[in-house]
Amino acid sequence: MSKTLVAYFSRKGNNYVAGSIVNLEIGNTAVIAGYLTEALNADTFEIEAAHTYPKDYHDCTKVAKTEKQNQERPALTATLKSLEAYDTVYLGFPNWWNTLPMPVFTFLEHHDFAGKTIIPFCTHEGSGIGNSVTDIKKACPGATVKDGIAIWGHAVNNQKNNIITWLEGAN
Repeated sequence: MSKTLVAYFSRKGNNYVAGSIVNLEIGNTAVIAGYLTEALNADTFEIEAAHTYPKDYHDCTKVAKTEKQNQERPALTATLKSLEAYDTVYLGFPNWWNTLPMPVFTFLEHHDFAGKTIIPFCTHEGSGIGNSVTDIKKACPGATVKDGIAIWGHAVNNQKNNIITWLEGAN
């Protein structure tokens, strides 16, 4: 019997949503991760950077851009001991500068994904999934990486049925 993990990075608080800066009690990617966890009866793991990103959206994007330019791998607050129990990992993240946030790279590079299937899900406000699938394939040699799905962040609260339909096709 296969076991599924939903691993995700999300940012609550000050975010860019539909052309405006708003405060989110729950990050957009976390909303989608919740839908997936429930629908798949999966385990969940939140990827969290050990450092705190700035609360201001624009300041946060500057830090994220610098991390990307420097190819930083921020420390995480926690890691999984192993992925051995999982066959499939749904990997969620917001699109930051056309790819994964750097803490997600830290997570990927900390684990051996050989023989696993990775199905990405990404939230964005117009940039889609960007280079994320290519970058996941580079970071996880030996894994099967599917194309995944990109979801508009401002629409996540209305996407539960669409996520269920997508899951039926992804599996």
